[in-house]
Amino acid sequence: MPINVLMPALSPTMTEGTLAKWHVKEGDEISSGDVIAEIETDKATMEVEAVEEGRIGKLLVSEGTEGVPVNETIAILLEEGEDSSAIDAAAAAPAKGNGAETLAASPAPAAAAAAAPAPAPAATPAPPAPSSNGARVFASPLARRMAAQAGLDITALKGSGPHGRVVKADIDAALAGGKPAAAAAAPAPAPAATPAQAAAAPAPSGPGARQMADLLGMSYRLEPLSSMRKVIASRLSESKQTVPHFYLTVECQLDELLKVRKDLNSRSDEYKISVNDFVIRAAALALKKVPTANASFDPEGLLYYDHADISVAVATPSGLITPIIKAAETKGLATISSEMKDLAGRAREGKLQPQEYQGGSFSVSNLGMFGVKEFAAIINPPQGCILAVGAGEQRPVIKDGAVSIATAMNCTLSVDHRVVDGAVGAEFLAAFKKLIEDPLSMLL
Repeated sequence: MPINVLMPALSPTMTEGTLAKWHVKEGDEISSGDVIAEIETDKATMEVEAVEEGRIGKLLVSEGTEGVPVNETIAILLEEGEDSSAIDAAAAAPAKGNGAETLAASPAPAAAAAAAPAPAPAATPAPPAPSSNGARVFASPLARRMAAQAGLDITALKGSGPHGRVVKADIDAALAGGKPAAAAAAPAPAPAATPAQAAAAPAPSGPGARQMADLLGMSYRLEPLSSMRKVIASRLSESKQTVPHFYLTVECQLDELLKVRKDLNSRSDEYKISVNDFVIRAAALALKKVPTANASFDPEGLLYYDHADISVAVATPSGLITPIIKAAETKGLATISSEMKDLAGRAREGKLQPQEYQGGSFSVSNLGMFGVKEFAAIINPPQGCILAVGAGEQRPVIKDGAVSIATAMNCTLSVDHRVVDGAVGAEFLAAFKKLIEDPLSMLL
């Protein structure tokens, strides 16, 4: 029986992806483990492998197609003895989710589960909607979502996808052509808002940036949003709207750390330890001293992590990504330095595996190399804290009642007040500052 090859879920939070490239063509014989395609997620491009053998009967999704929902059929695999006449039946049949009839391609290599609990999975797509004559209407999850948001009657649309499936292009065409809206039950009267609720209600949004630029005759270059940029926009907007942030700043003197770093780097050419490596190590050790800061909020309770899995912000051409130094409190500076160079390099090339950037219990974002003196970072949910590190610079300080010059940097802790109280955040920063200013204690 033909096998439907499905768009794989390459991470716990993935709901759609881009089919970047096919490594096979129709008629090719494949075996289990063969790389068949490259899929772009919001963070990386990953190869996917076949888990069954057979012959590629039909490729249903072309290269470069964006927004392909997870579990959408992307190809049909014919088993031995089957010919192309079996393709139509396989394409029309809905995926049943068992190994005999459907096949979700697997990542190469298979991704392990993320270290931290994943956010709640996306809602399961609704089943095919019945049409006015009782027949089912097949539509992609993206098309259903767009139709629901636009108030379109999806049963009135003629699909252009395989076997009449309603796809995104059909919704776009319907919106442009003014198709009938879906009938909706009359909503119950909403209770009157209290003055406090009315004051808290957001003001109606004005024209978008593009509309405003067009109205004012401003010249610009429009670059479509990448998958990564869409996720960054969504998650950070959610974080600022739903997470009660507060901020604590401490000044750390670096003179002793810079001396120790110079001494360590002069001892071997096998490693070059950076100030950021010391920051990662100090944050991990401070979390072990103050374990109540190594936590996340969940509606069922507070999660306190056993290890300090430090997510480190890395800038890439596509946007920000946070590879993780797992159990950083158990690793020395040379190991942290080596792992960080490897992770950062592969992050910029889009070659990280999901388990290498998903999860983490605490984040570090360092803009000191750009000369930024101080900033406050946005918390990366579901983590409870993120440490923003500024540039080290010479400043006048008071020592023993006299003014002297010291190299210092500002570090600002952004805290989720649902998880970490002010006293706990201050205790963490005190432990971190002590480690930074007495770096030899990090070597014990």
